[in-house]
Parts: sequence; C-alpha cells; structure tokens
Amino acid sequence: MRISQLSIQRPVFATVMSLTIILFGVIAFTRLPVREYPDIDPPIVSITTFYRGASPSVVETEITDVLEEQLATVEGVKTIESSSLEQGSQITVGIRAEPRRGAGANDVRDKVARVRGQLPAEADDPIVAKVDVNAQPILWLGLSSTKHNGLELTEVAELILKERLQHIPGVGNIFIGGGRRYAMRVWLDPQRMANRGVTVQDLERALREENAEIPGGRVEGGGREFAVRTRGELTHPEEFGSIVISQTGNDVVRLSDVARVEVGPEDERTAVRWNGQQAWGWAS
Repeated sequence: MRISQLSIQRPVFATVMSLTIILFGVIAFTRLPVREYPDIDPPIVSITTFYRGASPSVVETEITDVLEEQLATVEGVKTIESSSLEQGSQITVGIRAEPRRGAGANDVRDKVARVRGQLPAEADDPIVAKVDVNAQPILWLGLSSTKHNGLELTEVAELILKERLQHIPGVGNIFIGGGRRYAMRVWLDPQRMANRGVTVQDLERALREENAEIPGGRVEGGGREFAVRTRGELTHPEEFGSIVISQTGNDVVRLSDVARVEVGPEDERTAVRWNGQQAWGWAS
C-alpha cells in the first residue's frame, strides 16, 4: 500500500503523522548548537603609536591625522575610529570582508609602513595588530597589602602569581594593570642647572652615552680566547649620580650636582583601588 493511498483512506492518521513530524522539527531546530552558525565577525585591526611627552593636540596632528589619511585608501575599509590621547594614538579600522585570510591586516601594515618616515622621529614605531572581538578579559583579580608597597606587589604578581595562573587550563593571556615597576627617577633642579650652565639635552645625552651596554669584543691568544664584557648599564642611584654631564678644565659637573636620583615606580600616573585601598589588578 502506497503512502498516498494510505493518507487518502485514513486522513486522521495522515494528519497526526504530519503534525508529529512538524513537532519533532521544531524541537530539533530549537536545540541546534550555536557552533553550527558561521563566524561573521568582521576583521578589526588596531594601530597603536606612542609619542612620549606629547600632548593630545600634537598627537592628533602629527600622528593620527597622517595615519588616517593613509588608512582611508585601504580597500574594503568600513569604519575608522581614532582617539588621540596624551603620549599616544589609538586607531581602530573595521574591514568589510577579506578576500583571503589576513589580507586586510597585511594591507594596513603596508600602508602604515609607507608613512613611517612622515611620523616624528621621537615616536615609537606603530604597533599593528589584528583584534579578536571575543578576546576580552573574563576575570579581574585584585591584589593589595598593608605590609608591602606597590613595587613589591607588582614584582610578586609578575614573577610568582602570573606564572602560576598561566599554567591553568583555558587561560589565554594575563596582563597586569596599574602595576608599579622599578625605575631610576631623576628629579632635576632648574636653579642648580642654570648655575652650572647645563641643559636638559646635556643630561639626556650623558645618560644615553654612559648608561649603555656595548659589545666589548674578545681577546685572542695562542691557545685561548676570551669574550670581553663591558658593564655599562648602571643599577644604583649613586652610579647615576656620578655621571659626568660636562667638564671645563678642572670644573666637573656631575648628575648629582644638578639633580636628585632615586629608585621609584616607572609610572605614577595610574592607580587601581579595591575597596577603597590602593591595589594592583590583573585580568585573564
């Protein structure tokens, strides 16, 4: 007996079977896993440029505008969003679609490389990276202490906690926010600098030349060979204070004569608080 003949002879049975098939179809459709849908996230590329000591207006005219003008010619660009902040520029480029994998990010890198010569020489090289819209922090942790300062807490977070958390299955990346890293801070005295006849450029030149690790070559003998290491990097405030800034005859001007050198945090412009207390956090 054919299905068509059975349906004509027993219409109620045919109707019930049709409704049963529709019901199972609706149930199956509602339980489809999300992973079966295609990934339609548009490619997003970010360009980050640091310009130390520059104001937002200078960053906008010298870096952001120059990069935006060049990025506007990239094929398939959908949106360009930029922000000019103090000491840095952030540009986000949204691309409609990539004809081949990675083509959009590569085109952006080529455009940025072409205008590198037009950017200020003091600015860092632009960092071009393809952004994953799903790569957002899912967990923030706070670290605070009443016995240790920020420098010590940051050192513990980087050397101990970060290394242990990175070995946890499922952790992709960990970055520390508001950390205080050790640095040698030089506080200039304008009055003493004027009396000694030195400028900020003189101090910068002396620091670059004296605090540097340079190759020392090697010493070769008949049957032996030794590598020479020149220890030029300074590690203590007293060593920095002994740097010679200028010398006229027997009159020697050292860094300690015109400035105060001390160990302190690299950046004091950021702060993290947890429950009203100063803290340091990291995300994963």
